[in-house]
Amino acid sequence: MSETARPGDEDPADDSFVPSLGVVPATVAMAAVLVPVRDGVGDPFVGSAAAFAVVAVVAFLARRHGALGPVPGGLAAAGSSLLVVLLSGYALNQGTSASTAVPGFGWTIPSLFLAFAAAGVSIGIAAADYAGVSGRGLLRRTQRFSTMAGLGFVGLLSMAFAAVFLSDLVTVLGSGDSELDRQLVQYLSTAVGLGSIAVAYLLWRDYGLSYIDLEVPDVRSVLWIGGGLALIFGALIGIFALMTVIGVDTAEHGTTQQVEQNPDLLIVIVPAMLLIVGPFEELLYRNVIQKSLYETFSRYGAVVVTSVIFASVHVAAYATAGAGEVLASLGVLFGLSLVLGFVYERTDNLVVPAVVHGCYNAIQMLLLFV
Repeated sequence: MSETARPGDEDPADDSFVPSLGVVPATVAMAAVLVPVRDGVGDPFVGSAAAFAVVAVVAFLARRHGALGPVPGGLAAAGSSLLVVLLSGYALNQGTSASTAVPGFGWTIPSLFLAFAAAGVSIGIAAADYAGVSGRGLLRRTQRFSTMAGLGFVGLLSMAFAAVFLSDLVTVLGSGDSELDRQLVQYLSTAVGLGSIAVAYLLWRDYGLSYIDLEVPDVRSVLWIGGGLALIFGALIGIFALMTVIGVDTAEHGTTQQVEQNPDLLIVIVPAMLLIVGPFEELLYRNVIQKSLYETFSRYGAVVVTSVIFASVHVAAYATAGAGEVLASLGVLFGLSLVLGFVYERTDNLVVPAVVHGCYNAIQMLLLFV
């Protein structure tokens, strides 16, 4: 297993720096969620989000001035910020919003989305404060997070470039321009794009291909595969049951829409999920990004941070829906990614999350026609 950085292993030279920094996004979240309140929106979820946003600001200020210790202060700031995320996201999903101008750019964005994003940053800072991370430690973690997030998005760009090249190649070879051909190009570009970025990063860091955790599954790994599938489908059922009860709408994945319109695509999609999507997404997001984050974050912290990155890079797959539906769908992906990250952390074997991920996706596609 990789060496895990301890959250409090730096010398906390200034105990007030991290909570002082947390005041900034917490204040942004409070200001953003108060915009619809000021405009007369009477949604109780928006009002509750505003109240918890105020609590988050007060908690950070109390930590800043030493009125609260890191444990109660960090928990209060993180908990109230989490509630701002959930409540503002829910209100946005239900169609409640208000526009706010971005100074100097002439842009407008939904204020509740701004509150959602700012409160998400507050959670991370509050967690760092709770763990006793110094300002220097927080900077190191922010830099590593930014690098790994950038790597994830570079993987998307690499897939797009690979798709252009492979499309041209298919045209030169004289293959038909059918939907099946386009699907084949899409999944081959996933393998080429994500695989090349993963390998390039490992070589750049002088890790070598030995960094890839490929092992023949033993009995323990097989049990984790079965347990991982049970966990991921259990999580999916639980999440959607909760969303149904509270009336949250999710966006439909672009691939699901394509399969519903043309079931014959399953001939390509199901094998691709098992042999390409599962293995290559897990190679980049688990074996490269999550494992690299072990150097800076705790192992479970790396699982959470990787899941944030994994969900974020899937925005384009749900881009046909509104912001609220997209956020709900990304929340589902975040939860499922936690399961994949957990089984990888427990086994240190890429085969396990790759099989779980591939089987999950394939079964999801097949269930559309059961």
